[in-house]
Amino acid sequence: MSRTESEKVVSVSSRGQATIPKEFRDELGIETPGRVKFVRTDEGEVVVRPIRSVTDLRGVLSGKTDDDDRSAVERLREERDRDEASEAELRRRYAGDEAGDGSTGTDDETTDE
Repeated sequence: MSRTESEKVVSVSSRGQATIPKEFRDELGIETPGRVKFVRTDEGEVVVRPIRSVTDLRGVLSGKTDDDDRSAVERLREERDRDEASEAELRRRYAGDEAGDGSTGTDDETTDE
């Protein structure tokens, strides 16, 4: 280990949790509570990086699938398709509802005058 490297030993709980030493949290700007990501470098080392914005999460689900073998993108597209179909159905159902009361604007009732 070079002189520029620093080393701390921490315990890992039965749930796989480890505490990042304060010295490293301060140095990396990791807020608590907060999130970090583990990245494997080309050299095979694992480094901890703080997540500061949503763009830091880019690619975190790459290659991951759900129980139905769908990627996050496929699930999102399916959800958007369902939302669009539901919206289209509501537009069709309430088209012509100018009064906003659920009526279609036609006079179905006859009155005795």
